[in-house]
Amino acid sequence: MKKWMSIGLILCLTMFLAACGQGSGNDDQSSNSSEGNEQSSGTFTIGVIPAQTEGAMSDAMDKLQSILNDKLDREVKVKVYPDYNGVVEAMNYDKIDMAYFGPLTYVIAHEKSGAKAIITQLIDGEPFYHSYIITNSDNQWDSLDELLKNPGNIDFAFGDPNSTSGSLIPSIELEERGVYTSEQNHKFNSVRFTGSHNATALAVQNKQVDAGAIDSAIFNQLVEAGKIDKDKVKTIWKSDKLFQYPWAVHKDTDQATIKKLQKVFLSIDDQKILDAFGATGFTKAKNADYKSIRQAALKQDIINE
Repeated sequence: MKKWMSIGLILCLTMFLAACGQGSGNDDQSSNSSEGNEQSSGTFTIGVIPAQTEGAMSDAMDKLQSILNDKLDREVKVKVYPDYNGVVEAMNYDKIDMAYFGPLTYVIAHEKSGAKAIITQLIDGEPFYHSYIITNSDNQWDSLDELLKNPGNIDFAFGDPNSTSGSLIPSIELEERGVYTSEQNHKFNSVRFTGSHNATALAVQNKQVDAGAIDSAIFNQLVEAGKIDKDKVKTIWKSDKLFQYPWAVHKDTDQATIKKLQKVFLSIDDQKILDAFGATGFTKAKNADYKSIRQAALKQDIINE
């Protein structure tokens, strides 16, 4: 009897030790998994709106990614999104740590997810640009007033619906002049959204539309690069100054990282990177710089108080 009790005790002890061994193994796996998650979260991800054509942006962003990898001493991934709204949603759903926004998309992202502007670009030393309305040089109109004398004959183009200079600001101007309320409600012959500043410029140059709205800095860059013939396109309207496109970080970004990022961007002088944004350099930015854009977004019911 004692013999069988001893055997039973040995078997129970063996099973207990085996179970402990398995538990220890699971703990190791959990530890490894946790370390893997920490490594994954260590990657700093940046989303960028499509300021230029895909090829030009891709090459420049590869260079920017390399500089940031080196200066931040951590893995950085830069992704160019196909449209403006995609970058806003990526920030909203915590998919990215930093983003290059248009002023309007920044205001939307700030309202939705608390994104914080920390850097903007300089054009000829100033952090400002304009919205232009352009037309083909063969057309008789030399001003917006002349263009709008017979709006029913005009085919008009905006850029991305979430673009500040390619949509928001010119749409407010056209609304105040009584010719435009929305894509479905207007007095033009037709209204289209091309999706980008480049596409709008080409549509005007090639006479696919009569006029279009575009970012002044990108327009000037397209002309300088020879992608748009300066003799075939003219400007017939210019907005007031707009504060330049911001780079914004996720609301939870620590101050040390923000300072590192600002230091890196302020030191960038690579021409390919600067050209991708039509910039001559970078400077610090803050949320208050976009107050006028926020007011415009409120006026158009894009955001709410």
